[in-house]
Amino acid sequence: MPSRVYSATTDGLEAKIIEIETDVTPGLRSFTLVGLPAQEVQEARKRIGSALKSAGFNSPYSQPERVLVNLAPADLRKEGSFYDLPIALGYLTATSQLSPSLEDKIFIGELALDGRLRPVNASLSFALEAEKLGFKEIVLPAANAEEASLAQGIKAIGVNNLQEALDWLTGEKEITPTQADKDKYLKKRKTLDIGWIKGQRFAKRALEISAAGNHHLMMTGPPGTGKTLLAKSICSILPPLDFEKALEVTKIYSIAGLLTPQEIIVNQPPFRAPHHSSSEASLLGGGNPPRPGEITLAQYGVLFLDEFPEFHRDVLESLRQPLEENQITILRARYRVTFPARFTMVCAANPCPCGYYKSPDKRCSCTTGQVQSYRRKLRGPLIDRIDLFIKVPAVKYRELIKKERAAQSTAIRENVKKARNIQKKRFAGFAISTNSRMSPPQLKKHCRVPDKSKTLLRKFVDSGKLSARGYHRVLKISRTIADLEKSAQIKNDHLQEAVMYRIREKD
Repeated sequence: MPSRVYSATTDGLEAKIIEIETDVTPGLRSFTLVGLPAQEVQEARKRIGSALKSAGFNSPYSQPERVLVNLAPADLRKEGSFYDLPIALGYLTATSQLSPSLEDKIFIGELALDGRLRPVNASLSFALEAEKLGFKEIVLPAANAEEASLAQGIKAIGVNNLQEALDWLTGEKEITPTQADKDKYLKKRKTLDIGWIKGQRFAKRALEISAAGNHHLMMTGPPGTGKTLLAKSICSILPPLDFEKALEVTKIYSIAGLLTPQEIIVNQPPFRAPHHSSSEASLLGGGNPPRPGEITLAQYGVLFLDEFPEFHRDVLESLRQPLEENQITILRARYRVTFPARFTMVCAANPCPCGYYKSPDKRCSCTTGQVQSYRRKLRGPLIDRIDLFIKVPAVKYRELIKKERAAQSTAIRENVKKARNIQKKRFAGFAISTNSRMSPPQLKKHCRVPDKSKTLLRKFVDSGKLSARGYHRVLKISRTIADLEKSAQIKNDHLQEAVMYRIREKD
């Protein structure tokens, strides 16, 4: 009678439970895997045979028997090296070399030739899915046990090798379920304190507004003015992720293989800074099998695009949909995968290729054609989706030698946290939590402006300086500025400051 063992695989960012059936019958020696196994899954046959032999058991290659292993569901392609341990256990059960029931357990792990278990990716996703479906225990490599134990409703059993797993199953060895020390990993990472940056008071204010309402930000200015440092410092003023969001981001990083033994949970907003030569697939996600791109790795964090006009035009234009919909759907002939993309985009650019267009201190060396071609990328539908625009001028010597320290990250982060809490209460029961995601009905309800401010808005909209999208973004920014000042109503000063961040200088 065929044996049944449960394992798991990944499908995009989701885990899927896999049922592994093993049937062994007398006959010419063979070992067949069916159920759309990828090449690395097919190679598991040799690893399993050697590992079983090292553990002192009969292997599929030492007996005159036909072994058939079915990985169900059959229409889902099986990728990765997750199945070595469950296939080995299924074989031992089917040949009566192992008798314990395996029904309420999930098994994950890649086997070395000597029976050791090597760590795998996505163990947290597997544990959460197994917990949801009512499994009691997940057995996996010891190196992955702490990560899997973040799922609170399932026991994570970490084993070092095949023999240890067998001893635990037969009751010869007792293994205490792993419990992650969450306090150890929930410490805040060291980041660049915004107070260390000299000058740039206006830019720091824009960063505070951006962080408070998840507003996209564009910085332009000559080289060496601190645009990159300012972008990196935004992480120091963002509040830490709550546990639910931290688990969501950790799942993404686990599947991408970016977790480290020192950081099994991502509790701080991610900061991703892809190079301007990055491909569309690396930024949006893709590949075979599909893997998350930089916009997904920046979930609930910051995507920093330095040298913004140097990115390929197709790459930049492909950002328009995820900026609006907060997700990216990748369609290919054989699959359809949707990745989340809730990030704050921060861009930095020089005003021209040499960086000194209209600079009062240094002459621009670019031709008119070069300037026009470069600045053309700083206009258009994608740019109109950015909320805040600021210039970052050169810092003067007197600012650099000042001894007094500007507002530190801790103080600004507290303001941002309070503003976020106001927004969280405002949008309780909705799928959003920040002002930048407001829908038109929510704008109408929460962004009423004073009558004297309507004249200012009419002036800029009718003159073409504000598009319809720009008008709505001004209202959202105004609401965030009011939240930072704990004001229940949007005031004229809030609206004027918001307009200042939207109106850009014409060439």
